[in-house]
Amino acid sequence: MMEIAYVCEWEKRPKSNHCPSIPLVCAWSCRNLIAFTTDLKNEEDDKDLSHMIHVIDTDHPWDVNSINSGHTEVISCLEWDQSGSRLLSADGDGQIKCWGMTEHLVNSWECTQSSSVDGDPIVALSWLHNGVKLALHVEKSGSTNFGEKFSRVKFSPSLTLFGGKPMEGWLAVTVSGLVTVSLLKPNGTLLTASESLCRLRGRVALADIAFTGGGNIVVAATDGSSSSPVQFYKVCVSVVNEKCRIDTELLPSLFMRCTTDPVRRDKYPAVTHLKFLTRENSEQVLLCASSQMGSIVECWSLRKEGLPVNNIFQHRSPVGKPRYGYVILSPTSRNIALRCLWLMIILLFSGLALAIHDGSIQLLHRLSLHTMGVFYGSSGSSQRVGEEPAIKRQRAGGPTLHFKALQFSWTSLALVGVDNHGKLHMIRVSPSMGQLLDMNTLLRHLLFLLEYCMVTGYDWWDVLLHAQPSMVHNLLEKLHEEYMRQNQALQQVLSTRIVAVKASLCKLSSATAARACDFHAKLLLIAISSTLKSLLRPHVLNTPDKSPGDRLSEICAKNTDTDIDKVMINLKTEEFVLDGPPLQSLQQLIQWVGDFVLYLLANLPNQGSIVRPGFGFLRDGASLGMLREMLVMIRIWGLLKPGCLPIYTATSDNQDSMFLLFRLLTKLWLCSRDESHPQDPDETLIDECCLLPSQLLVPSMDWLPINDGVITKVQSKHPLRLQFGKPYTLPGVNPNTQVEVFRIPASQRMDHLRCLHLGISPTEDSKACTRCGCVTMLRSPNKTNAMRQWEQRWIKNCLCGVHNKRFCNKIDCLHPKRFSIKLSKNHREVLNLTNTASLYIHHSYSLTNQHIVLHQ
Repeated sequence: MMEIAYVCEWEKRPKSNHCPSIPLVCAWSCRNLIAFTTDLKNEEDDKDLSHMIHVIDTDHPWDVNSINSGHTEVISCLEWDQSGSRLLSADGDGQIKCWGMTEHLVNSWECTQSSSVDGDPIVALSWLHNGVKLALHVEKSGSTNFGEKFSRVKFSPSLTLFGGKPMEGWLAVTVSGLVTVSLLKPNGTLLTASESLCRLRGRVALADIAFTGGGNIVVAATDGSSSSPVQFYKVCVSVVNEKCRIDTELLPSLFMRCTTDPVRRDKYPAVTHLKFLTRENSEQVLLCASSQMGSIVECWSLRKEGLPVNNIFQHRSPVGKPRYGYVILSPTSRNIALRCLWLMIILLFSGLALAIHDGSIQLLHRLSLHTMGVFYGSSGSSQRVGEEPAIKRQRAGGPTLHFKALQFSWTSLALVGVDNHGKLHMIRVSPSMGQLLDMNTLLRHLLFLLEYCMVTGYDWWDVLLHAQPSMVHNLLEKLHEEYMRQNQALQQVLSTRIVAVKASLCKLSSATAARACDFHAKLLLIAISSTLKSLLRPHVLNTPDKSPGDRLSEICAKNTDTDIDKVMINLKTEEFVLDGPPLQSLQQLIQWVGDFVLYLLANLPNQGSIVRPGFGFLRDGASLGMLREMLVMIRIWGLLKPGCLPIYTATSDNQDSMFLLFRLLTKLWLCSRDESHPQDPDETLIDECCLLPSQLLVPSMDWLPINDGVITKVQSKHPLRLQFGKPYTLPGVNPNTQVEVFRIPASQRMDHLRCLHLGISPTEDSKACTRCGCVTMLRSPNKTNAMRQWEQRWIKNCLCGVHNKRFCNKIDCLHPKRFSIKLSKNHREVLNLTNTASLYIHHSYSLTNQHIVLHQ
């Protein structure tokens, strides 16, 4: 049901500076970033507290980024925005701060905006809704059409700009009954306003915020006493004459059922938790009342009912005027018969989690409130419904650990908990919700959630927590089948995202590690192809609806000639005319394409080895056709600027390398262009490919960036013990051992996005993707527009689509005034680099035959 994947704790110190008595909060973004708070005492002055915000990526929990928030009081709220890249924090002094990534780096944060309601503690906080809502139809999970499984719901933004664009901002509720709104204007300034929830302001101990489809905001508030009503307010935000306006309206209220029962009226005096089921569901609310002896949870729903009237007025209103009112939704309230001094409610698709003071977590159905499972934090074990309870054994030694903050992931397949010692627990939550499922049903659940992440753009790391190595092959096949059943337009939108999902799945098993190399190379291939085609311009303005890139693809698909020059005859070469500098600046990308084609063809005789990188391309007609198109473009550009052509080391001076590679590639493409009926390459083609290493020097390819994430290490049932600030390596296990022999020497570092070798000791600051490990320089060494266009694609996102990046450690190296580099006899030239600290070598095969002499 629930089991621990890993536990990450702080470094042990002689004197602990953690404050376990202060409440903690945490938040989980759709990009699988977790933010949580701790309060640290000053070693010299115990009264001096630092209110810290820690941000981690779930795949690298040890790479914690700790932010000294600057809040003067305890942080009471944390909220991620819908994109998962900005964070709100609020404290007990009315201060609200908006945090954003510096240069889109996950371990570099700065406060971009702030607002305050001086001296008025914040009890509820939320971003304004952007109007984007996608509905999941679980009952149609077996459908083949993504449009039936996931549909766009008509949902209005909380506030819109001119043209219907949603306006960004946030809304907060204070303890004095004040609602404050801060709006982010397009010019970067902040527009704020405050208004009382009602005419008679009263104390608000607990509050929560939800949104309606009509663009309104609903606020639920209570003064903390179970004998007082829970009030609901409708809040409307508008901008009039460059000023923010807030209108409030009182909605029907409710009394908890436990207060109307004479037996339990005084048993639960305090309301401790108030939660809407979701931010987008203002019609269902959960309430929890507690005492020293236990807690009780009730679920209420807003329904339209007839209002009874007095008999005197029956002739005027015989039926009764219908009105809205809250009614109890669960058949019976759920009484937690434990000594619950502390309880936390976190919402799930069909359940909610309650953290009990004895260290356990109970999972309840969100409507019936029936127990579906129990997790014991001290032992890391879980219990399904009907199993023998072990809670008495847990309480025998006295509770020492309990969770102070809980949060589910966006797919609800993982739960993070921060305990009273500041440790972070990552817990798997079974999608079966306590029921035993067969393998096919489990695969169908995981496939449905992977498809959901593909459509929404959410990160799928928490889904991979449940994918065992034995499931990878079936998941890959079923995911590809479902993708091919979609219409052409949707396939084009999801073309790169599905490749990224496949690559992350393949890394879970050593048997499919080579396929992960292929998928990563395919992502780079698609990106280079689209960039090169985007440089093409029509010769005249009034051209047909097809772009030059589309006409190139159409002609190359129809023309099966193995002579590259004959294929060029059918093209309008004037559409390929570009200036010299852009072509020269793209040489490293062109070189990668040329090396990639040579590597594939040279390894065709080894096609029987499925664990060898490149095997997946030999029967991929679409990718081979893409390579043919790029070779044609490069051939034409080489006539205009010979310096942009890929450089090959040939054994013969009169060898036309491009002509040879295009001929062999076309033969291979003809065998696999019909993917439904692929053919095996004939013996003649295999013999010609066997001769390639004797004609051209075959380069080594840096196929796969090193991924040191925890997802490849948590497949076993034993939880990992991690420590913040110290990377974890599993002794004797390396998921990439199958492909280590295909890497360039480990001492050489590579910029995977610019296709540049950085040398042994690069001096430039770099950044790396937190998922695939793709490394690139932080600063651009290029000045041409064509290369800058390529680099602009990767400012926010990596090849795999993850925008979260982290700094690589900078390596210290010498800074010589002058380098003199003597290359092998095949490259008889001397390069003098003056006042430079980095050397970029475009050919990995020349690294083994070079002699470097340093002159100070």
